[in-house]
Amino acid sequence: MSQSSRVHQAKAISVTRERSLAAAMLLSAIIVFWGTVAAHAQDVIKSHGISTFGELKYAEDFEHLSYVNPDAPKGGEMSLALVGSFDSMNPYSRKGSGGALSTVMYESLLTSVGDEIGASYGLLAESIEYPADKSWVTFYLRPEAKFSDGSPVTTKDVEFVYNLFLKEGLTSYRAVLSTQVEKVEIIDEHTIKFYFQEDAAKREIIQTVGGLPIFQSSWFEETGAILDESRLTTPLGSGPYMRGETEVGRRLTYVRNPDYWGADLPINIGRSNFDTIRIEYFGDDTAAFEALKSGVVRFRIENTSKTWATGYDFPAVSNGTIVQEEVADGTIASGQAFVFNQRGERAKKFGDIRVREALALMFNFEWSNETLFYGLYERVNSFWENSELAATGLPEGEELALLESIRDKLRPEVFTEPAVMSPVSGARKLDRGNLRKASALLDEAGWIVGSDGLRRNADGETLDVEFLERSPSFDRVISPYVENLRALGVNARLNRVDPAQFSELRQTFDYDVITAHEGGGYEPGDGLLQQFGSLTAAESIFNPAGISSEGIDALIEVIRNAETREELHVAVRALDRVLRAEKYVVLQWYKDVHTYAYFDYYRHPDPVAPYDPGYLDYWWVDQDRYQELLASGAIK
Repeated sequence: MSQSSRVHQAKAISVTRERSLAAAMLLSAIIVFWGTVAAHAQDVIKSHGISTFGELKYAEDFEHLSYVNPDAPKGGEMSLALVGSFDSMNPYSRKGSGGALSTVMYESLLTSVGDEIGASYGLLAESIEYPADKSWVTFYLRPEAKFSDGSPVTTKDVEFVYNLFLKEGLTSYRAVLSTQVEKVEIIDEHTIKFYFQEDAAKREIIQTVGGLPIFQSSWFEETGAILDESRLTTPLGSGPYMRGETEVGRRLTYVRNPDYWGADLPINIGRSNFDTIRIEYFGDDTAAFEALKSGVVRFRIENTSKTWATGYDFPAVSNGTIVQEEVADGTIASGQAFVFNQRGERAKKFGDIRVREALALMFNFEWSNETLFYGLYERVNSFWENSELAATGLPEGEELALLESIRDKLRPEVFTEPAVMSPVSGARKLDRGNLRKASALLDEAGWIVGSDGLRRNADGETLDVEFLERSPSFDRVISPYVENLRALGVNARLNRVDPAQFSELRQTFDYDVITAHEGGGYEPGDGLLQQFGSLTAAESIFNPAGISSEGIDALIEVIRNAETREELHVAVRALDRVLRAEKYVVLQWYKDVHTYAYFDYYRHPDPVAPYDPGYLDYWWVDQDRYQELLASGAIK
């Protein structure tokens, strides 16, 4: 081979190698590019719903919810009585007393169901799209979604509502929302994207924005209405019910929209069955009960143990016109409690744990349950009573390790004593043993009994404790408690006011002790910031005690950021333990059934959903039985 041939061959080999190398690099780039695209595609989830942990129960092609009767007939009226009054139809403001069910007209992008924890399914939104890290979410609205006047629900309405709540919502809610969302982008009339703050807790953030009630934005623009005001006018909603006849303070009606856009959605099959829902208001519970007996209303949620045990001995019950039924309740106990308000000047008395503990010792649940409640209730010991989230015994394992990480922010007894249980009393109304314990605690706290039998501090101020209440039926419960406290030297009294006064005093935190529901949910998260967090303690009506604690704040953050159900449960049990150790409240009582009395033409599936009894949702009227009672004269 000649030298020129060798040179030519070498050049050919070189070119071939360069071409092969270029091809390999191109192929590698293509592989990397499509690998990145594939990885991105795998990271982005598009679904008909979202579950906090694990899979959704209902597949995309589900036909109806498992607990409804898909063939339930439409028609008839649901009517029930409430004690109190109303002067506003705006439930999103601290001003005025909102009317019952005043949110029923509004729908959200996502909605929960009654037989699944932590799951939300598309309602106004037909689907959602989000990455695995939940740094953003895109909602795809249903093109057929319409407000009650037939106008379309669009992303303009969604963006408007978000900005409205961010600007004018409850202060505690705004404080949380502002730390979650970075910006909102309308992509088109039916597509909207929420970008979330990088450091925001992401576990339930999609459900939070997806749960905003959607109003018709043009109504606000035309009327000049704002969110934070008391008013009787209401923006249009897209829900199955619309406003009907309203008599301020006395009566509310909602009528089913015959042109409801979502009637045939699988999630709505077998639901919203009543043509009319009517709410009658009464001045006291006696009048409300008489309204059932006379047939003015046909359904009663019985919350008074004495009435349930002794009040249903009238002819309509004995002849079967009205039935009493206990319906299983699978939810966590409400955490009903007497709550000590620690804000402002009241911190001088209620800020001392010895005072709180002494006052708690004087409530005799055992005597009350036997004498007043006919043995129908169990004592509440935990903020998550009737669930596996309640703390028990001494902390151990992962719970102990979590508590150890913030030991300097907690009371020492959290580690040395079993989870605090509510005080136990004897059969007599005034338990002498608890009286002695309470007396020693108040002596130690500097509240000393004077010659007049009242306790005073070093400044000569009496230990005043006023119970704010609106329900006359609670008199028989609070009055014995007041008597026990007075035996202790406490200047205690019951201040029962009308519902309007109660609402105003509650919203301005002008009370010593109030009855509130302090229980938590199965998958608590951002709501804890408003319920127990320091950030909103000064203004949150959901934190009636004004709880503010670095240790509690730290546990809330762990709960908000828990990535598995196991991590969540450990952290919730730790929070429950700490809350109970602080003795912020006197936990009351609960029962694990709903007690209903109603005219025997209402029907429901059996069993009902474990987390939603559904009497306003998926019950229905048996028209044959209704006509039978009507013909017999049992109803008029």
